[in-house]
Amino acid sequence: MDVIHQVLVYEGFTDLVRRRRKIIEEGTDPLKQLGKTTKSAEYSPFSFRLIIEFIVLLPVTFIPVVGTPLFLILTGRRAGPYHHYRYFKLLKLKDKEKRAFIERRRWRYTWFGAVSLALQLVPVLSMLFLLTTAAGAAMWAADLEKEHRRQEEETHRVYGEA
Repeated sequence: MDVIHQVLVYEGFTDLVRRRRKIIEEGTDPLKQLGKTTKSAEYSPFSFRLIIEFIVLLPVTFIPVVGTPLFLILTGRRAGPYHHYRYFKLLKLKDKEKRAFIERRRWRYTWFGAVSLALQLVPVLSMLFLLTTAAGAAMWAADLEKEHRRQEEETHRVYGEA
């Protein structure tokens, strides 16, 4: 299930999704509009660095009261941007551009990652929260794209089609 592509199609960003998937115009809903992928469809890259940081920071949770929140914030800083891995692929951002994009939204990505990790710690509901986190990341990507296009329109309106 490819939530980010579904949400972006639903929000009208088929031009963006078309970069990695075929779009079936006759589809009655976003799921039926998604055709086969034209590029690889991995969710996110495997990161040894993320795993090592997780293991190294795990003892922080033993600090009374502040340990677990501190652990979630420190690991969320790195984990947050991984939820937009596919969105970055759609944007075709180079590493330097991606780092700048993330840095401009550093605290939002940190909090998103921390909250998603915290929700995944809930014993019975962790699988549900994996799905809701993916949906939330997709809706956030759609909002970011709306903001980006609104800014582009504003720039073209103010400065003309230069």
